[in-house]
Amino acid sequence: MEHVSIKIFATADSSPVAIADAIPVFHRWIQARDLPELAIDVADYSHVPAGPGVLLIGHEANYALDNAHDRPGFLYSRKAADGVSLQYVYDSALRGSRRLEAEPEYQGKLKFDPKELEITLNDRLLYPNTEAGWLSVEPALRAFLDGLYGTGAYNITRAADPRERLSVVVSAA
Repeated sequence: MEHVSIKIFATADSSPVAIADAIPVFHRWIQARDLPELAIDVADYSHVPAGPGVLLIGHEANYALDNAHDRPGFLYSRKAADGVSLQYVYDSALRGSRRLEAEPEYQGKLKFDPKELEITLNDRLLYPNTEAGWLSVEPALRAFLDGLYGTGAYNITRAADPRERLSVVVSAA
């Protein structure tokens, strides 16, 4: 699959955090040059209600402390059409979320739960949010989730609005 994003949601017991505090964090990540992708810049959308938050823009992927739909979480969005696996995207999201939790700005305040995530296929041409689009990706998504959580040990809720990108919210037992 190409153009896949995985968002790991913040736990309900996370303290309210200032999303804008991710700006210096992401700048440090760029300066450290220790991400697997080329990191380019930081974009601040923290002023947008229920919006994209703060993004670390990269060549192959973006990282974000995201607040879309008023659900804070860590988002890893793979932009490159280079055939990386869903597991790679998930591992990158998990690694990034753990790294953000450990940053001084968020340590002890922000926690992410890898048992609750959103998978978005960010290409409406390849993956239309239709029944046919869903049926074309469901086997691969279920195989990935079965390997991650165990067969049937999760619930999937699909975004129903065809104007939205094809995405699912996953809650593991």
